[in-house]
Amino acid sequence: MHPDYAAILKKYWGYDSFRSIQLDIIKSIGDGNDTLGLMPTGGGKSITFQVPALAKAEGVCLVITPLLALMKDQVSGLRKKGILAHAVNSTMRRDEMLAAYDNCIYGGCRFLYVSPERLQSELFLDKVANMGVSM
Repeated sequence: MHPDYAAILKKYWGYDSFRSIQLDIIKSIGDGNDTLGLMPTGGGKSITFQVPALAKAEGVCLVITPLLALMKDQVSGLRKKGILAHAVNSTMRRDEMLAAYDNCIYGGCRFLYVSPERLQSELFLDKVANMGVSM
């Protein structure tokens, strides 16, 4: 049985229904499948991983993107919805990165957006090992 994805969509985004293939993608991700969802720009791709991540009782959804503007927009949008999210990228000072990582370990953060180069960072690798990564 799937969680009530429609209720999550309504609660955080205010929509009554999903677009096109969003629900199929969400169900596949929610079932733990590796999933490739091809959708046009503006088609609602972010919702397809955000909704199943929010359906999980806890854990951090790790989002890897090279697009700094996307990180900023996504984190800002999630925070406006009352969802704790952080981003870590090369424009940040070390103390800012540490605060974001620690919030993901201890503070109930649900989404962490990181740039691809972070994946090779010793600091990131040390911190992510202590995060409850759900997706």
